[in-house]
Amino acid sequence: MIFLGILISYLIGSIPTAYIFGRQLKGIDIREHGSGNVGATNVFRVLGKGPGFIVLFLDILKGVIAVWGLSNLLGLGSNMQLILLGVAAVCGHNWTVFLQFKGGKGIATSLGVLIGFMLQIESLQLVVGLTLLVWIACFLISTIVSLSSIVAAVFLPVAMVLTDQPLELVGCGVLICVFVVFRHRPNIKRLLNGQEPRVPLYKKRQ
Repeated sequence: MIFLGILISYLIGSIPTAYIFGRQLKGIDIREHGSGNVGATNVFRVLGKGPGFIVLFLDILKGVIAVWGLSNLLGLGSNMQLILLGVAAVCGHNWTVFLQFKGGKGIATSLGVLIGFMLQIESLQLVVGLTLLVWIACFLISTIVSLSSIVAAVFLPVAMVLTDQPLELVGCGVLICVFVVFRHRPNIKRLLNGQEPRVPLYKKRQ
């Protein structure tokens, strides 16, 4: 049953919501616009706030369904089974079968996976809450989405260690962190060169 769950989880994660919205709303391939990334941040840039929030929600929902929904549907409740479902969903988003195994960076879907974990493992509530707070604080200070995502991803396994989570969950946190950093390599280069775009969160005084 776990192998069926992994396959379904991967396919759920693989649904390229950003690509679909680009095609349906503007008849464009979003990979050819903005940053070229198939994720919610690029949808915000190319299609606007409304579609951006919808894609963000749907990408988070993919992770929740893959972990919480499938685990309940298929009777998969152990930590390792939940981890396998979650990792499969993130891999699906990052390397989707529907776009020649090229996808997004996995931030929203990883958040959905963590929410799915949290709904099954009560001790993770504090971890997810703290990780979200770190992302929000970093974003408010830097107004850079990629930097906030990287910092939060690095903080995730640290928070798991500090809250005495089981070793397999800490390992999953490390794996998610590695995925995020690996997928953000171009962003890291731009950050080091001071070229990473910021979100115009604060208006300059005239």
